[in-house]
Amino acid sequence: MASGFFALLDDISALVKVSAASLDDVPAQVAKTTGKVSGIVIDDTAVTPKYVVGLDPSRELSIIFQIAKKSLINKLLILSPAALLLGYFAPWAITPILMMGGAYLCFEGYEKVHSMFSKHPEAPAESEALATITPEELEQQRVAGAVRTDIILSAEIMAIAYSQVTGQPIVNQIMVMLAVAVVITVGVYGFVGLIVKMDDIGMHLAQENKNPATQKVGRGIVKFMPHFLRILSYVGTAAMLWVGAEIIAHGIPLTAHWLHELELALADVPVLAWLAKALACAIFGLAVGFVVEKVVGLGKKLWPGKSKAQAA
Repeated sequence: MASGFFALLDDISALVKVSAASLDDVPAQVAKTTGKVSGIVIDDTAVTPKYVVGLDPSRELSIIFQIAKKSLINKLLILSPAALLLGYFAPWAITPILMMGGAYLCFEGYEKVHSMFSKHPEAPAESEALATITPEELEQQRVAGAVRTDIILSAEIMAIAYSQVTGQPIVNQIMVMLAVAVVITVGVYGFVGLIVKMDDIGMHLAQENKNPATQKVGRGIVKFMPHFLRILSYVGTAAMLWVGAEIIAHGIPLTAHWLHELELALADVPVLAWLAKALACAIFGLAVGFVVEKVVGLGKKLWPGKSKAQAA
C-alpha cells in the first residue's frame, strides 16, 4: 500500500517536472511568435495614430486606451479561443484563413501604395458631415473605425500565433496565445501613445524656461515627428505587402518552394537573401492586392445597392 502511494507521488512529481520543462519553453515560443507577426505589428503601429488626428489633444491618450482595451478583449475573449477551437476541430481551415487574411493585407497595402500616387480631394458631403458632427460622436466614430481595422490585424496575429504552437501541449498553446495577446497589445498601443504625445513632449522641452540645449532637442523633436510618421507609414505599407504575400506564398506549395530556393541561392549573404525575399514578397503582394482590388471593384459594380447601403 505504501509503495503504491509513493509510486503515485513519483508519477505526479515526474508529471510536474515535464510540465515545468514544457512551460519553460513558453517565453521562447512567445518571442518567436512575436517575431513572426512583426510586420503586422509595424503596420498596426503605423495605422493607429491617424485616428486621433484633429481631435482634442487632451483626449488622445484616452482614445488610444479605449482602442487598446477593446483590442485586448477581442484577442483574449474572441480571437484566441476561436483559433484554439478551430485548430482542434478544423485544423485544415487554419491555412486558408491565414491566406485570406494575407490577401486582405495585400489589398490594404496596394490601396495605400495607389493612394500615394493619386490625389483624392475630399468630397463636399463628407466635409459637411464632419462640420455638423459633435466631438463626442467623432471620437466614437474614430474608436469604432480603429477597432474594426484592429480586429482584422489582430485576427491575423492570433492565427499566426496559433500556427506557431500547433503540436504543443494545450497548456502551452493557451499560455503562448494569451501572452502574445498581452505583449502585442501593450507594446503596440504603448508605443502609439508615446508617438501621439511626442509633439507635446517636444513643445514642453522647447519652453523658454529650459536651457538652450533642451530647447534645441524639443524643437528637433517637433520638426522630426511629421517625417517620422511619414516614414512609419511607408514602413507599415511595405510590411503589409511583405507579410501578406509571404503568408499566401507559404500556403501554396509552388511559391513556397520558390521562396525557399531564393533563400538557398543567397544563403551566403544573409542580408541580401532577406532583402531579395522581402522585395519578391512585396512585388507579389502588390500583384495580389491589384487582383483583389479589381475583384472588389467588380463586386461593387454588380451589387451597387448593397455597397451604397454599407457605405451609409
